[in-house]
Amino acid sequence: MPPQTILFDLDGTLLDSIELVLNSKRHAFESRGLPVPSDADWLRWLGTPLVDSFAHYTTDAEEIRQFIRAYREYQVVHHDRLVRAYPGAHEALTALRAAGCPIGIVTSKSVQTASQGLQRVGLLEFADTIIGEDSTQRHKPDPEPVQLGLHRLQATAAHAMFVGDSIHDMAAGRAAGVTTVAALWGPFTRAELAPAQPTYYLERLADLPPLVARRA
Repeated sequence: MPPQTILFDLDGTLLDSIELVLNSKRHAFESRGLPVPSDADWLRWLGTPLVDSFAHYTTDAEEIRQFIRAYREYQVVHHDRLVRAYPGAHEALTALRAAGCPIGIVTSKSVQTASQGLQRVGLLEFADTIIGEDSTQRHKPDPEPVQLGLHRLQATAAHAMFVGDSIHDMAAGRAAGVTTVAALWGPFTRAELAPAQPTYYLERLADLPPLVARRA
């Protein structure tokens, strides 16, 4: 059997960027003099493109563009200070690479921003492909980004896993027919992820290579 292909979400899965995400959200609303949604409310949309996230708060296209502009203003200035890899990320990816596993990133960030984050924490070398919000017409929870990742890595759904921290990741993976792995080291609990019915739950990134080995 070929090695398992491993697809990863980015924020909340490989990159601990939650503080940056929440601060950027806060800046976007405060800069426009508007009430700031709670962190829990905003995190419901983590894993979806910004245009879709802000669309839950306004239907005006120009206002959404202004929100995104302000969000990215904060992100650009504070990105490198507030982004770090989750514990065990480098070791887990090194083990997966040694086992011959193709590795892809499936994120709702742009490819450029995702690459910047991976480069910052020393993980870019492990990414055989990056699927960003600018790579597909439809986005998570739609399966198209996962399917494109499989296509680029010449993988079948039966021999692939998608590791993510949100219900949107799990929904996209399930719809694409891959094994889904819920990352409990991210911002969501098992109870919050349970409705998405992940195939597996993992407490630590270090637990992923042994799981992949058992399924080989």
